[in-house]
Amino acid sequence: MKLFFDTSVLLPCFLEDHEHHEASLSAFLKTDKEQGSCGAHSLAEFYATATRLPGKHRLSGEQVMLFLENVRERLAIVTLTADEYYDALIEAAATGVVGGTIYDALLGRCAMKAEADYIYTWNVKHFRQFSPDIVNRLRTP
Repeated sequence: MKLFFDTSVLLPCFLEDHEHHEASLSAFLKTDKEQGSCGAHSLAEFYATATRLPGKHRLSGEQVMLFLENVRERLAIVTLTADEYYDALIEAAATGVVGGTIYDALLGRCAMKAEADYIYTWNVKHFRQFSPDIVNRLRTP
């Protein structure tokens, strides 16, 4: 079974006091590069989010890079070609995707490229507006 990890699942793996830490970490530790993947964009999204967490939870760039190295060791990183990226934008525009939800649409495309059986996300609502091919694969860890 192939699994695709959304950023909303990856970040809690490394934040012990996060409400989704245990479930996210359990799913993460049960996979490897043969079965698990994430989008390249998730690495940047993880970095941006973790370095802007509020107060004592904020992580330094160096700390985040250590966590991202763990992600890279365990998961295959999926990228889109320029044409795949543009096609995803065309489809998003045609279906009414607006704002930051475009990043979830791009991750959905990465999941399909990876031939993921399941897309692990805590943001199921964000992905529900996409094609049935994506919606039918949504799971929480």
